[in-house]
Amino acid sequence: MTTPVQMMAQHPALHEWLRAKKSFPHLWCPGCGIGTIMGAATRALTSMQYSKDEVVVISGIGCTGRIPAYLDCNTLHTTHGRALTFATGVKFSRPKLKVLVFMGDGDGLAIGGNHFIHTCRRNIDITAVIVNNYIYGMTGGQASPTLPEGMKASTAPYGSMEPPFDACNLAIAAGATFVARSTVYHMKEMEKLIQKGMEHKGFSVIEIVAQCPTSFGRMNKLGNPIDMLEYQKTHAIKYYPGMDIEAAKAEGKDIITGVLKDENTKMEYCEKYDELIIKKALASEKEKTK
Repeated sequence: MTTPVQMMAQHPALHEWLRAKKSFPHLWCPGCGIGTIMGAATRALTSMQYSKDEVVVISGIGCTGRIPAYLDCNTLHTTHGRALTFATGVKFSRPKLKVLVFMGDGDGLAIGGNHFIHTCRRNIDITAVIVNNYIYGMTGGQASPTLPEGMKASTAPYGSMEPPFDACNLAIAAGATFVARSTVYHMKEMEKLIQKGMEHKGFSVIEIVAQCPTSFGRMNKLGNPIDMLEYQKTHAIKYYPGMDIEAAKAEGKDIITGVLKDENTKMEYCEKYDELIIKKALASEKEKTK
């Protein structure tokens, strides 16, 4: 078996982005999808040839929140639900930095839901990756806002009675200008979507459907991690314009992947603010000359 250190020795460009000697092996459960997502993000950063000084990786609390601990660049591990507020401050004060945020479904859409919708409407140039494993995996398997109706959690022992959030639909409705979805099974697509999100000028949201075999999988008798990946494979369908999404869902294709929105007409927030300040300064100088 190839160890993380051996793997990075074979791929020196990836080694530059990982704190190999300090933090490996990682703490995620066997079969968890978060390590695969971190790998895809690392490969995306490598292919875009950013320097480590150009990138800031930010997370909140939870299983997903541990990602910055393994990345050797500018990183922030922040408070629960507040990753996007820290990211907004970083981007607003240093707009040239590329800001990449990782959030779990609970972290991003429950306690962080208010910050999420307002970051969408502002269209600030941040890329947010929402790792959706349908549950609070680190703190006891409680129901998250994306838990499918009828599925069990420690706080929903008879099955959830509430309709789940669709993270991508929420992002589109709130004004995000790039919205996409992939799964851990679709590793190459996931990597490309993260790259597209980081290259997009404006707020980008990439939802990654991930398996949590320890909390969600066991509680709902979904089998082992391979079984859960097989579900992602067989239940996913690639989005195309004009697609009848409801018909696809009726046929069991309930994971709609690919780019769901890509808008380039809305001005980025930092640029809009700078333009406003310049206009106000010019108006003030004009007023002084009267």
